[in-house]
Amino acid sequence: MWKEFKEFAMRGNVMDMAVGIIIGAAFGKIITSFVNDVLMPPIGLLLGKVDFSRLFLSLSSQSFATLEEAKKAGAVTINYGLFLNTVIDFLIVAFVIFLMIRQINKLKRQPEPAVPTTKECPHCFSVIPVKASRCPNCTSELKAV
Repeated sequence: MWKEFKEFAMRGNVMDMAVGIIIGAAFGKIITSFVNDVLMPPIGLLLGKVDFSRLFLSLSSQSFATLEEAKKAGAVTINYGLFLNTVIDFLIVAFVIFLMIRQINKLKRQPEPAVPTTKECPHCFSVIPVKASRCPNCTSELKAV
C-alpha cells in the first residue's frame, strides 16, 4: 500500500497540481491584499470615507461603534462589509483566471491545415493542379478525387 501511495504521489500530474495549488493560494493572498489595501480604500473614499471592512449590522439589542467592540461583547453581527470585500476579491481572481485560460486556449489552438492546391501525378510524379483530370506533362488520365 505504501508503494502504491508513493507511486501515486510522485506522478507528474499530482506534482503539477500541488505546485498549482500552492501558487494559487499565494496568488489569492496577493489579490486579497490588493482588494483590501489598494482597491477598497479609494472606493470607500469616493463613497464618503467608508471603510468596508468595518461595515456590519448588529443583531443584538445593543449598538456598537465598531465591529471590534461588537466582537468583544460577543454580539451576533452580519459583516456585510467583509462579505463585499470577499465578493470583489473573488470576482478579480475569477476574471484573472478567465484571462489566463483564454490565453492558454489561444496558444493551444492549431491553425487549420491549408487545403492543398497541387498534387503529384501518379505516373510521372510531376506536380500538377488538384483539379487536373489529365497530366500536362505525361498526358496520362487521372482519376477524379
